[in-house]
Order: sequence, then structure tokens, then C-alpha cells
Amino acid sequence: MKRHIEYPDCTIYELIERRAAEYPGYCALDYFGKSVSYSGLISEIKKCAGALTAAGVKRGDAVSICLPNTPEAVYLFYAVNMIGGVANMIHPMSAENEIVRFVELTGSRLIFAVDLIADKIERVMAKCSGLDAVKISVSDSMPIHIKIGYSVTNKKKPPKSSIRDWKTFISAGNGIAPGVCRTSADETAAILYSGGTTGRPKGIMLTNLNFNALALQSIEACGGLRAGMKMLSVMPVFHGFGLGVCIHTMMVLGGTAVLQPKFSAADFHKLLFRYKPDIIAGVPAIFEAMIINKSFDGKRLDFLKCIVSGGDSLAPSTKKKLNDMLAGHGCRVKVREGYGLTECVTGSCLMPESYDDLLSVGLPYPDTFYKVIDSEGNELPAGEEGEIILRGPTVMKGYYKEPDETAATLKLRDDGYIWLHTGDIGCIGENGYVYFRQRLKRMIVSSGYNIYPQNIEDVISSHSDVIMCAVVGVPDQLRGEKVRACVVAKEGTDKEKLRGELMAALRENIAGYALPREMLFYDSLPKTLVGKIAYNELKNGG
Repeated sequence: MKRHIEYPDCTIYELIERRAAEYPGYCALDYFGKSVSYSGLISEIKKCAGALTAAGVKRGDAVSICLPNTPEAVYLFYAVNMIGGVANMIHPMSAENEIVRFVELTGSRLIFAVDLIADKIERVMAKCSGLDAVKISVSDSMPIHIKIGYSVTNKKKPPKSSIRDWKTFISAGNGIAPGVCRTSADETAAILYSGGTTGRPKGIMLTNLNFNALALQSIEACGGLRAGMKMLSVMPVFHGFGLGVCIHTMMVLGGTAVLQPKFSAADFHKLLFRYKPDIIAGVPAIFEAMIINKSFDGKRLDFLKCIVSGGDSLAPSTKKKLNDMLAGHGCRVKVREGYGLTECVTGSCLMPESYDDLLSVGLPYPDTFYKVIDSEGNELPAGEEGEIILRGPTVMKGYYKEPDETAATLKLRDDGYIWLHTGDIGCIGENGYVYFRQRLKRMIVSSGYNIYPQNIEDVISSHSDVIMCAVVGVPDQLRGEKVRACVVAKEGTDKEKLRGELMAALRENIAGYALPREMLFYDSLPKTLVGKIAYNELKNGG
């Protein structure tokens, strides 16, 4: 792997426009077997840019995108960039009040949302003055025979809504051909959400350079990738891993992103054998499910050329089991673990293909530098554990409208460089390999999503019948971790009634993927010797 590469001074749209000029006939997107070529991709992006212009979107405006992995989400991401806007990426399962906060934070006047949550979006519109919306069905871009089957078999029907649909939105831009807004590489391209140094989700400002550097670094670090390769893109577009690696990196490569709006780890094998991708990138839950799935018996996996795990730690024993399973099915490559965080888009180091260390997360990407420091900020020698800090071209611009949070995370050091303080514990070996140990932050990672206990605790604690609560992550075979809420209620409280009221409040304020899977009631919470809540006891004791 090269230690340095050159990065173009251009926007994310301009970089994929260059790639489309090189490979116009190559397949950029595959959606349930329907292909979109690179020339077709650019055409759709331009149509979308015209419609955005007709809707009044101007340079610097934030456009909220609340969608799963559909072609429309990809068109929007690049079209917003083409006209100089900022893509405000929101999880569709976010609670109503969360969406309101993300829209108001960025001043969005336009939101695109999956039609299944149209009723929630209408309530959001009622709370956000001047907000317009467009609804999109995951079936809009499906081949006709798949679309018919989807409409017949899909159990959850979208609610009736007067929100205009994608076709109506696009038609309003007919005849409008906006030029490319040539913003600088350092201007914000997208805002993604994460917890920052406290538990409250923050808007992470990621620039054109951040995304373009990540794509070029990832291609270099993976090695052996070439235009025309297919990736099974199951990680969502509102996630740094999904947007940065599964979409933008593949577009910069000239590859094919096989989009899946919804999938389950237990059914991952069906997608593998249907599409036979060259590359898969996912969270540990996917790979853990592969190990125990009997559907692989007698099947070959020799079509896989690159396998990357990120989003959370993959246990060494799991890596070994997975590698043994892959080899047993004719696969010639091993899983390669990486490490990163949304504050640097996603991965910033990766295990080389030729190196075999089950405990390491690999070497830093080109132009990316790691250090490990103690609590006083002093750099530690090789092998000593401390907080991981890093710098490089993928490090965020900062937290949107959060100067204190930004200052606590991006710090100028004596060497004259600004370093990202990750809040993670690890060490660097004598050979330069990075070893991740644990999160400093009390964060739960479930199916690759970061969940911040403080958000959940704030909602639970606000109930008048709750004295104290703590939220922890406990091991879960499919998700990696699941959320457990531990509650101390006032004496004499009807606990089942309280459970229902708490879950109702949580559903209103917390994203669906972050809701507690367990709620346990205690007379008192265990404490450490210094009087702090003993979170490990709550994790282990049930």
C-alpha cells in the first residue's frame, strides 16, 4: 500500500462525472436486476438537479434525505452536490422529534423520505415551518415484474398521504439544465449524525475532500480492485460506511453498487448467491450469521475477491471461524477488518490481504497517521494502551453548530497538526499495526449502528415514576449487541403500566433501531467502590 496518493481538487459529483466519461457503458447501479449505466447515472443526476433547482434549492442549502438504499437516494446525494447544496442524511427509522431536530438544525426546506413513513413526515412538516416533502417508494425503480410482486407480498402498506411523489417532483424540473456548481474540495458535501463527545447526536460535516480521499484511499488499501467489479451494497446510505464505501468508493472505482433497501443478516446468503459479488463489506453481525448458516453447505464462494468488516469489532475467534468457513467453500481470500468512525467518514485503517494477525485492525490508510496518548495528552510508546488519535484528509470539518463539541474532538497539537480524538482505547505495535481494544465512550454498537445510552436514559428518566435508570449493551448473536434498559421505579409503581408508557415515550423520541430490546426493573442499581453505576454488572447480571 502506498503511503501517499494525490487527491483531486474537485467535488464528489465532478469526480464521478470523470469516471462516467471513462466507463460510460459500465453498470453503476444494480437494483433488483435493473441496471443503470454510468452515462445513465449522470443523466438521472442531472434530471434530479434540474428538479432541485425548480424547487428553489440553491448553493449552500441543506436538503434532507431520509431514504434506504434506492437509486433515488444515490441520484439525490450527487445532484445536491452538483448544484452546491449539502446532503443532510437522516435514518428513516429516526423518531419524529429527531427528524424535526435534524431538519431545524440544518435549516432544510425540502425532505425526501420513503413513503412508508409519510405519516411521520407529515407530522414533521406540521412542526417545521416551510418544510416541503417528496415521498419515494422502494419499488419506484424496480423492474416491473419485481414491482408487481413487491406490491402483492409487502405486508406493510404506505399510509395515504398528499405528499408529492418522485415522478411529480422530477417532472417539475423538465427543461431545466443547471450547470455544475464548482465548490471547493473543503466545502461541506454531507452531514451525517453521530454522538460526538457526549451522547446527543451531532451533525458531522463531511467535505468533498473527505469523501473523495476516502474512496481513493479505500481502493488503494484494498488492492486489486478494478472498474467493473460488483459490491453487495447493504450498508445504508445514511451511514458513513454505506455512503462512503458502498456507494461513493464504488462510483469512484467505476464499479457496480448492488443496492438493497432492506436485508437481514440471516438472509445474506440469498443475496450472495443471487448476485455473486466480487466485494462484500459489512458489520460483524453479517459475518457471524454466515458462520452459523447451514445454507452455505455444498456451495462455493470462490467469486469473492475482497471481504471487509467494519462498524464494530470482529472477535478474533469469529475471524478464525469465518476464514475457515470461507476456505472450506473455495474462497481464496480472508476477511479483512478495518477501524474508523463517522468523524472520518468511516474506515481509516485496514488489514492488508497478505498479513495474518487476528488481533489487529491493520495499517493506517495512505496519508493517515495514528498516535496513542495517555490521559494527559502525552504520546505513548509502541505497545502501550491509551486513547487513539488520528489525522488525515478524511477527518471531518467539525460538528455542525457545535463549537464546543468540535473543540473537544479536533485538537491542535504541538506538531502543528489538528488531530481527531476518537474516544477509543488501543495501541500501536512496533510494526505500525493498530490494535483496537474498547470504546472510551459508553456507546452501544448494534448491527453496525452507534447507539448512545444517554439519549435513551434522558427519555426514561423524564418519567415521574422513574427514580434512576441505566442503559447498557448486552451480547446478541445477530446484532452484536442489543439495548438493555435497567430501571428503578418509585415504590408501588405498576411496572407493566410503566413499561408501556416508557416504550411509548421512547418510540416518540428515539430511533427504532435504538429502542431497548429488554427493560428490567431493579430495587437499586449496583455501584462501584467510588459510587458510580457498575455498568459491567448490569451487562453481565441480567
